[in-house]
Amino acid sequence: MEIDRHLVAIEPKQFAPYVEAVEAAGGRVVPLSADVGALIWTDYARPDALADLLDENPQLEWVQLPFAGVDAFAKVLKHPPLLANGGRFTSAKGSYREPVAEHALMLCMALGRAIPERVRAKSWGKKFAVSLYDAEVLVVGGGGITEELLKLLNPFRARVTVVRKHVSTMDGAAAVIPFAELDAALPGADFVVLAAALTPETKGLFDAQRLARMKPSAYLVNIARGPMVVTADLIHALDAGVIAGAALDVTDPEPLPDGHPLWNARNIIITPHTADTNEMVLRMFSVRVGENVRAYRGEGQWVGLVDPELGY
Repeated sequence: MEIDRHLVAIEPKQFAPYVEAVEAAGGRVVPLSADVGALIWTDYARPDALADLLDENPQLEWVQLPFAGVDAFAKVLKHPPLLANGGRFTSAKGSYREPVAEHALMLCMALGRAIPERVRAKSWGKKFAVSLYDAEVLVVGGGGITEELLKLLNPFRARVTVVRKHVSTMDGAAAVIPFAELDAALPGADFVVLAAALTPETKGLFDAQRLARMKPSAYLVNIARGPMVVTADLIHALDAGVIAGAALDVTDPEPLPDGHPLWNARNIIITPHTADTNEMVLRMFSVRVGENVRAYRGEGQWVGLVDPELGY
C-alpha cells in the first residue's frame, strides 16, 4: 500500500499549534486511516492506548512522542510492525532544555541561599549562604538540558563534572565520566543535579548508599524523573542531616499526595513538575513537530530520534 507522506494524524487530541506546525511543514492533518503513515501522539499518560492504536494501524512508519522522557513508552518502543516497516519513534528531547535548565539553576541557588527556611521565617535568623561561584557541580545525564545548564553555569566559574552513559567532551564541562565513576565523584560535589533519562540503569540510582556518599553540606536537585531517587531514603537523608537539602521538580509518587512525609522533610523544595509549563510545551513542541514532519517528507533531518534499546 502506498503511504501519502503529506498526511499526518494527531491523536488523541489535536492542539491548534501542532496542526499549524504540520501545515507549515508541508503536511496535512487528517483522521488516522490506512493511508496515513505518520502519527503525532499527544497523551503521555496512556501508553496502552498508543499500543492499541499501533496494533490497529500496522502501516504506521513514524510516531512523534510528546515529551523528552519516553520511559512510559518503554514497551511500545519495540512495537514489531512499526519496526518491521523500518519505522521510528521521535521524542521531544532537547525541546524544553532552556526552561528546564533555568529551573535547575534556580533550585540550586534557592537551596544555597536557604530559601526553604527563609520563606517561612518569622525572625531574623542566622546568616548563611552557599554560592554557585567556584562550586563543584555534578550533573547526572548528558543530554540537551545538561548542555543548556552548562551554559548557564559558565558565568559562575563552577567546575562541572558530567556523568553520562557515552563519554565524550561537552562544552563547559571540566570532566565527563561514565556511570561507573559516579560513586567516586559524589563526595566532592557541592550540588548534584539529576538530568538523565529514566531507564532500568537510573531507576533508584540515588538510594541510601549513594546519598550517604554525598557530603553533609551538599544539595540534591532532581529535574529528571522522580523514580531516580528512592523517596524514603531521601527523607531519611534530609532529616538525619546526611545531606544539606534537596529540590525536586519531580517526585515518586507523582503527583505527591497531600500529607506525604516528603512535604515535611528538612530543607526541601518541591515544585509540581513545572520546569516547563503547558504554554511552553505547546510552543516548543510545535517546533519539533514541524522539524520532523519535514524529515518524514524527506526535506530535513530527524530530530530527537529514540533508540528503542536504550530507551531514550
